[in-house]
Amino acid sequence: MYDYIKGTITNIKNNAIVVENNNIGYLVNVSNPFSYEIGKDYKIYIYQHITEEENTLYGFKTPEEKDFFLKLISVKGLGCKMALPILAVGSIEGIMDAIERENVLYLKKFPKIGDKLAKQIVLDLKGKLEFIGVGISEDEMETENELKEVLIGLGYKEKEITPVLAKVDTSLPIEGQVKDALKLLLR
Repeated sequence: MYDYIKGTITNIKNNAIVVENNNIGYLVNVSNPFSYEIGKDYKIYIYQHITEEENTLYGFKTPEEKDFFLKLISVKGLGCKMALPILAVGSIEGIMDAIERENVLYLKKFPKIGDKLAKQIVLDLKGKLEFIGVGISEDEMETENELKEVLIGLGYKEKEITPVLAKVDTSLPIEGQVKDALKLLLR
């Protein structure tokens, strides 16, 4: 079983990328192939799906995205080819929130997800998902840790800070993130 591949993107297809590593091009199915750039190096977290008919690689930008995909495919009736578009269309946090709130209508907006399968997703995954750190890249994690340290330095406790971190706009510079976090904490 593979954990990840480090390599250069040499081709982008409709639903996959080709990652070259040691002169071998790996065809990797991804949720959004156009978020990658040809000629750029990436670390792609891999899930290898083997059946009698196929041996397929699925790739993810973060280990959290890969873990969430594995939880999705553990749902009865939800395979890899149905789970990948879910990750392409929705945010992991939004999907997890919908599952926890039993929001079947939200889940039905994804391709090939009907009422029965949406209810099965809720049944199989509610209460089994962790919210902290999901979908955060290494750069965002560093910024989040920096923001956390600033807020702790201002006297806030970690249990107060944790729910606020997910709501702060990470595209802002650290000063803007601190302002956003303080507004949320003072509510």
